[in-house]
Amino acid sequence: MKIELDPNLFEEMICHQRKKLLKLAKEIIPHIIEDDLMQPFDFPELESHPDFRFEEGFLQGLLAAEMACRVESLNR
Repeated sequence: MKIELDPNLFEEMICHQRKKLLKLAKEIIPHIIEDDLMQPFDFPELESHPDFRFEEGFLQGLLAAEMACRVESLNR
C-alpha cells in the first residue's frame, strides 16, 4: 500500500512537539533552555517526571517516523 505524505507535515508536528516539550520543561525547571533538552539526563527533575518522559518519547517517535518515511521515499 502506497501512502503519500506532505513532507512539511512531520516538520510541523516535530516543531509543535519541541515547543510543547520546552514549555513543559520550563514548568518543571524555569531556567531551562532548549539546548538543555538535548541532554535531559543532566536534570533529575526531568528524568523522573512522567509527563516529560511521555512527551519526550512522543517527540522521539515523530523523529523516527520522519526518518523512516524519508528512507522509504529514497528507496522508491
